[in-house]
Amino acid sequence: MSAHRFSFQSRRGFLAGSAAMLATPALAQDASSFNSDATTEAERDLTESVKRNVSSFRMLDWRPYFSDTRNGAVLVDIDSRAVHYWSEDQSVYKLYPSSVPLTEDLTRRGRTRIIKKVEGPSWRPTPSMLKRNPEWPPYVGPGPDNPLGSHALYLSWTYYRIHGTHDTRKIGRKSSNGCIGLYNEHIAELFAFTKVGTQVLLI
Repeated sequence: MSAHRFSFQSRRGFLAGSAAMLATPALAQDASSFNSDATTEAERDLTESVKRNVSSFRMLDWRPYFSDTRNGAVLVDIDSRAVHYWSEDQSVYKLYPSSVPLTEDLTRRGRTRIIKKVEGPSWRPTPSMLKRNPEWPPYVGPGPDNPLGSHALYLSWTYYRIHGTHDTRKIGRKSSNGCIGLYNEHIAELFAFTKVGTQVLLI
């Protein structure tokens, strides 16, 4: 077999395999026990396949969203389920996949900032969460059962956080009651980069 023919067939096989991978949607998995039990289009049956939004998961420039990067800047793109971070001197840029709220009525958009940072956060469901889910515990301490994961960035809006999750199945999905979730290793990194006063924009 000639080198030319081998190269052509290898390329053809790679392209065919790649196309098959892109055409096969990832298997949806259930949300954690702390998800809303409301039946919405965003909630998927375990047997249903859903497509992840990969086409919009791309690098962005900070300029269309912020007038400057003083104290650093965090952009949460809810539609593409991505969190972007720029350092104050713009030498650091990070892009993380995220979970987003289940429904539009649970979603808040606009400008806010980080007002508190907590490593090993505790969690209390909001009154509206307990009303929808009376079986939920009123308090969960730090640890593997905590819905806020290993770190939490508290925003100036009451009850809103960017936080980690121990349930990695949530990332890339509509799975929260309003907060933005990241893999624990990603929130730990973002936690280290950000500070109280870092500006945040949710779009």
